[in-house]
Amino acid sequence: MTNWSKSSWRAKPRIQMPDYPDTAALNAVEAQLGRYPVLVFGGEAQRLKKHLAAASRGEAFLLQGGDCAESFEQFSSDAIRDTFKVLLQMAIVLTYGAKVPVIKLGRMAGQFAKPRSANTETVDGVELPSYRGDIINDLDFTADARIPNPDKMLRAYTQAAATLNLLRAFSTGGYADVHQVHGWTLGFTDGERAAKYRDIANRISDTLDFMSAAGVNADTAHTLQSVEFYTSHESLLLEYEEALCRQDSMTGKWLAGSGHMIWIGDRTRQPDGAHVEFASGVMNPIGLKCGPSMTADDLKKLMAKLNPENEAGRLTLIARFGAGSVGEHLPRLIKAVQEEGANVVWTCDAMHGNTIKSSTGYKTRPFDSVLREVREFFGVHAAEGTIPGGVHFEMTGQDVTECTGGVRAVSDEDLSDRYHTACDPRLNASQSLELAFLVAEELTARRAEQAAKAAG
Repeated sequence: MTNWSKSSWRAKPRIQMPDYPDTAALNAVEAQLGRYPVLVFGGEAQRLKKHLAAASRGEAFLLQGGDCAESFEQFSSDAIRDTFKVLLQMAIVLTYGAKVPVIKLGRMAGQFAKPRSANTETVDGVELPSYRGDIINDLDFTADARIPNPDKMLRAYTQAAATLNLLRAFSTGGYADVHQVHGWTLGFTDGERAAKYRDIANRISDTLDFMSAAGVNADTAHTLQSVEFYTSHESLLLEYEEALCRQDSMTGKWLAGSGHMIWIGDRTRQPDGAHVEFASGVMNPIGLKCGPSMTADDLKKLMAKLNPENEAGRLTLIARFGAGSVGEHLPRLIKAVQEEGANVVWTCDAMHGNTIKSSTGYKTRPFDSVLREVREFFGVHAAEGTIPGGVHFEMTGQDVTECTGGVRAVSDEDLSDRYHTACDPRLNASQSLELAFLVAEELTARRAEQAAKAAG
């Protein structure tokens, strides 16, 4: 790493990033951000890395979820609270299924930039630059709105700081009390269509009642009323990332101060590219999206570049293949990891490979396809004797209608009711919690199989 600096990415090929027309304005914003406090701290990033190391050994399970792209206009304390609430509900259900601690990692407080499949889009014969997220340009389909504006980085920073402030308050101020969170979950299982999840919910209730009777409650055990909650985002806009990159005073290492974990997308994972270069030198845990086009050779190069010391918990591989394709691609990548003896956390992003256009013209994701990919992910790991370390979902606590299916049976015709996303369709609160129950069933089955093998 002797040749690495926080700006060394500038000498590498860059893609999926804007060209700012006003260089002086960009420089001024970068200088201003460079004087702002970091949003996260080195000790937090190290603690997350320790938890992820446990997940790589099957001693913890990672739940990563949140917005596809955070919005300036939809920003509110209620939206943050509702997404946080659903993630806590999902975590309790997954903890029961996995019987290990669940790492709670939000796609929040920094997920403002989005890669695009094309540099431009055309509407009614008019071609304009693509919308790349609120940190870069505006969604409105006008020439002025689509001009990259560096000042938007300052607003993104302010919103991220406010989001983190509220998340920290929720995490430690009693809102995350396990009994209260489970009480919310019981409401979900009241409906007739959710009856099959009631048994798990009742068993969780019995466990909590037993703990209370034994004297383990929020008054005697601080961990029952507070949680550790971390944030993550795609490290796409490198001018923003560099401006918030600082040398940690405790370790002397460089910290990406914009979030606890940063990840590299499937479109920006070139081994000699700018995004890999930047991520290779920071101390944070790094996520790496692995799609169908990922070759074994590229994966080996990326693991060597991003985790040269083979540190446990440093690198999380986020598989995103699409339902029906996991069996074709995941085994060969698992083999590449095994051939290198690499320490990684395997997680499943069951969203990005399952996007379709509905009969009504809306971009959507069928709930059944998301679930199928998760089950295929677990199935491959069972066959390979490797560890499925977590799941990764685009979801919201809001009652949106963006993905079809689930207990509430959102149909193609329902999509227009509350379709609020600026980019990709998200699971709503009900679908997210239902998915957690179904993943918990997979985790329970996996434990039963392992126990049977150990006994036999």
